[in-house]
Amino acid sequence: MSTVSLKSDRPSALAEFWYYFSRNKGAVIGLVIFVFVLFLAIFAGVVAPHDPNYAYGGTMQRLPPAWAQGGNSDFLLGTDANGRDLLSRLIYGTRFSLFIGLVVASLSALAGVLIGLVAGYVRGRTDTIIMRIMDIILAIPSLLLALVLVAILGPGLTNAMIAISIVNQPHFVRLTRASVMAERDKEYVIASRVSGATSLRLMFKTILPNCLGPLIVQATLAFSAAILDAAALGFLGQGAQPPTPEWGTMLADSREFFQSNPWLVTFPGLCILITVLAINLMGDGLRDAFDPKLKRS
Repeated sequence: MSTVSLKSDRPSALAEFWYYFSRNKGAVIGLVIFVFVLFLAIFAGVVAPHDPNYAYGGTMQRLPPAWAQGGNSDFLLGTDANGRDLLSRLIYGTRFSLFIGLVVASLSALAGVLIGLVAGYVRGRTDTIIMRIMDIILAIPSLLLALVLVAILGPGLTNAMIAISIVNQPHFVRLTRASVMAERDKEYVIASRVSGATSLRLMFKTILPNCLGPLIVQATLAFSAAILDAAALGFLGQGAQPPTPEWGTMLADSREFFQSNPWLVTFPGLCILITVLAINLMGDGLRDAFDPKLKRS
């Protein structure tokens, strides 16, 4: 008598995730745009037609886009006030924006999850002290607090990323704490505690893996917020410093030409808008994929 192996009809975790993620058409569009931006960031040295920091000068300064009157086909989106190719600077700017988002989201998530995990698990006075500090940080407008921190640390891209990380951290702390408090008294945690699991094992191997869904969604939102905040600091002269081809810094360098040469501020602004919007749309799709209530609907 032959033995028939029965295979489960349940789809794999990845297939199930993609099914719910792809139901959100906006999230799929956001993913496509993000992959395109990521491609530009990785291969900027190949895709960019010119050196982003080379100033051609002379009659090449503030050239309009190639399709406009007076444009030059060698400079598709025109040149800035120093005669540098605008398209090349925008392409290289994707590297800085994605790097800022990745570093800030990682630092914010790492510190925020650790602090929130301790607050939600230990509770008591430790929890009270941590949450009051987070409340104080959240009570101050984020951009104002980032400006104060950068003023203390000094202007520059590295200090701007540190400041933005501190500003975004409380969101991870509060979310992690709430998730841990919801999980810590469930039966599987109690069973692990009775079986002799240490507090560190309960926190990091038992509870934390079951809290990752909303934290991943928050990380995508922190990613887009970091890009926006870094652009704002760059525009105010406290972020990346010239001649770095960072989108916010490019806006700051071109603001005096807003009326005479509007394309100099239009294209960097569109890059910030489209990139942040794409990441936020991806965050909506991740929320749909990780939220069990939406899965049952």
